[in-house]
Amino acid sequence: MTASTLAANQPGYPPSRKKKSYEDLIVSPIDSVDMQNEILLARSPTKGKSPARSEPMFVVDFDRPLPDSPGGTYIYKEILALSPVAQEINTRFNKDRTNSLPISKPPLVSTISEFPDRQPSISSKSSESGSSIIGKASNLPAPTAENIRVLRDQARAHNDPDQLLAFALYLIDTVSQITIDEQDSKNGIRTRERMVLEAQKIIKKLATQGLGIGKTAYPEAQFYLANCYGSGSIGLPVDYDRAFSLYLQASKQNHPPATYRTAVCYEIGAGTRRDYNHAMQFYRKAANLSYTIAMYKLGMILLKGHLNQTKNPREGIFWLKRSAAVATEDTPHALHELGLVYEKDASSTVIADERYSFELFSKAAHLGYAPSQCKLGACYEYGLLQCEVDASLSVLWYRKAADQGITEAELAVSGWYLTGSEGVIEQSDHEAYLWARRAADKGEPMGEFTVGYYTEIGIGIAADLEEAKRWYMLAMSRGNQKAVDRLKELKRIAAGRSQVESCVEQKSCVIM
Repeated sequence: MTASTLAANQPGYPPSRKKKSYEDLIVSPIDSVDMQNEILLARSPTKGKSPARSEPMFVVDFDRPLPDSPGGTYIYKEILALSPVAQEINTRFNKDRTNSLPISKPPLVSTISEFPDRQPSISSKSSESGSSIIGKASNLPAPTAENIRVLRDQARAHNDPDQLLAFALYLIDTVSQITIDEQDSKNGIRTRERMVLEAQKIIKKLATQGLGIGKTAYPEAQFYLANCYGSGSIGLPVDYDRAFSLYLQASKQNHPPATYRTAVCYEIGAGTRRDYNHAMQFYRKAANLSYTIAMYKLGMILLKGHLNQTKNPREGIFWLKRSAAVATEDTPHALHELGLVYEKDASSTVIADERYSFELFSKAAHLGYAPSQCKLGACYEYGLLQCEVDASLSVLWYRKAADQGITEAELAVSGWYLTGSEGVIEQSDHEAYLWARRAADKGEPMGEFTVGYYTEIGIGIAADLEEAKRWYMLAMSRGNQKAVDRLKELKRIAAGRSQVESCVEQKSCVIM
């Protein structure tokens, strides 16, 4: 009789196996001064040793770009969004006010292709939906096995869509904090998968059935799920058609961000065919729902005549004023655009008012809008918009804008270092060169010309004519007329010098 046969004849065989949930694999979080969020440690229950402490798996950068749409009709310029540990934001100050909008960190993700690779952590600083769902999730207790059980039971007992969605987001945020034990990586990966699948199930049910068959779907869940399909996050495949469909369904329930996204999808042709008329309908609907960025976008479309629309400055300014009245750090754009309108209005819709224009720029600048900060720097430098010249304030605002990557401000700071100002900023050729180089390295034509000039003269760097010519040629290739003129001048000087040297050689030969 084999050992297995003997074992089978014993009472209690086969042994009962209790199916373990993923909470059984999670131990209490450890303290860490380096992290705001506590880290979950996934390990095998048979091992008594916890893995070493580590950093979170990834850092989510919530500020994302709004790129140009094909055909140049979309009114945001593309910038590169980097994580907080990156060097700087690579952006360009837009000088063409007739064709596009100024650049700053955009308030919202607008196109499906530019959604984050992973969904933002619920502890992130912003929630574009404007609801309290993210706030509820971020205020939940530390993610431990016991807390997960309790929160799940509470969400199911109340049968409240807000609580269910908040719990699903809580699970997703918890997944991003799990650290895998190298000695038992399969177990940790399995734990993550179970948590993600549970979150997916909750979100999909809320987005399709709501709280049960025959119930209305929950628009907040539809909006979140659409974002996930657009970015391919929480384990879902990228599917623009589904994303658009969910945005559209949520829009039917008057969900402002989803309505805005639906308009963008129609504008750029994401998940549906491009249709400017439908885009305008949904932009108007989102604006009438008092969605700040939609009011701003609609105002600029009507003011500038984008999306093949007839210009309507009066209505455009109306929507810009409504957006400006509720401007925040995420949506200061309308303040700046109204400032430009009142600075020198060509539409005859409003009477130019330089003092009011300065006040609008000042409000936007204090909200952190980089183009407005650069504008204030120029006002205090040259005494524009009835503003008194103040070197210290000019340097202050230029520096704030330059720190956000505005190349025009970087060149202005370079100019202040080049000349210096007593009691305000100490003259430094080296700093002047470095600030100009920052602008040039981003492909700014004027920055390339300035670096070329500094290199030719030897300001902040050893003089090198050939290197200067290379910078001039780069600037010339981007259409900088000053670089063209300087190269012609250098060529003329070189030709004259060559002619003089030739004459000297000929005279030397005659004397000999």
